[in-house]
Amino acid sequence: MGKIYKSQDSLRIKLTTSVDITGATVKKIYYKKPGGTIGSWDATVDVIATGVIYYDVVSGDIDESGQWEFWAYITFSDGRSAPGQAITRIIFNTPS
Repeated sequence: MGKIYKSQDSLRIKLTTSVDITGATVKKIYYKKPGGTIGSWDATVDVIATGVIYYDVVSGDIDESGQWEFWAYITFSDGRSAPGQAITRIIFNTPS
């Protein structure tokens, strides 16, 4: 992945859980912004067998520069849930 810029909206955030997510009822990508705000986006399944999920960023989603954290969170129909390991990415100020 190349540099990511603040206010960028042509971006797909893709995470691999490395587990079969058949039967998952909730698929989310959580984030923690540099300022400490935690939130989530509903994710789309790309590959069920290996638990690949993604979210296509829209305008306004990436609104802070600095270090962001992203992690997958899956909930199965039987109530089990599985948070993924967080990854970090640096979001750069938009070039002028």
